[in-house]
Amino acid sequence: MRDDSLRRKMMRAAMKAPYLTRDEEMKLAKRWKNRRDQEALNRITTAHMRLVIAMAAKFRNFGLPMGDLIQEGHVGLLEAAARFEPEREVRFSTYASWWIRASIQDYILRNWSIVRGGTSSAQKALFFNMRRLRARLAQGQQPLSNADIYREISAAIGVSENDVAIMDSRLSAPDTSLNAPLPSDSDVAADRQDFLVSDAPLPDEIAFEVIDIERRAGWLKQALRVLNERELRIIRERRLTDEGATLESLGETLGISKERVRQIENRALEKLKLALLKANPEFAIAA
Repeated sequence: MRDDSLRRKMMRAAMKAPYLTRDEEMKLAKRWKNRRDQEALNRITTAHMRLVIAMAAKFRNFGLPMGDLIQEGHVGLLEAAARFEPEREVRFSTYASWWIRASIQDYILRNWSIVRGGTSSAQKALFFNMRRLRARLAQGQQPLSNADIYREISAAIGVSENDVAIMDSRLSAPDTSLNAPLPSDSDVAADRQDFLVSDAPLPDEIAFEVIDIERRAGWLKQALRVLNERELRIIRERRLTDEGATLESLGETLGISKERVRQIENRALEKLKLALLKANPEFAIAA
């Protein structure tokens, strides 16, 4: 009742507002832009509330209060007034229509569902045109399958058929809470979220892995101190890089044969093993 009363009041006020001629509109726009004349702004916006109401009426089938749609359209009208450039000699109503429509559509996308949708321009076009295009296709002489309808809408709007199918599913079914109870024959109540399985590791597993990696890195850093300069270089370039150097390339760099590089590497690995076992005797027991 409150929404209907507010809507009727706003519509009566809009219908009583006088129309503006092109010259009057330009003079008022210049007064607002150059001097921030509040009276000029009020006259411009009041005269164009008919446009806001007419635009809001086009979106009344989305199930949101008409009063809210009009208020959001008024926000778009004020935004248009703030950005309007009279020197371009464009009628204000033509310029304001875009801002009014954008404001109302953004409000609908934010409030139509608890699930955020229409994040791209193509998805927004799909959201606001899906029902109209589907109804038009249904009026054809030949009945079309869903696959045919999705293909036609995909071509008309320029989105994938999969996006069309997803949006059709969203528009045809209500939102379902994850906390909604599921019917069950047992005495134990279960929610939908109880059946959502995640393959991601548990928080304690992630924390343990991070601590373990840091601990092992510390052990390795300490053990590397037992190597001489050449051994350390070979181990770093052969074992501690994503793309390990070859024996041949390291031999050319160090001026030795690749067999000699292999021998030095094996000796260095043995030294590292002994250093790690000395620092962590429990490794030997576990082995």
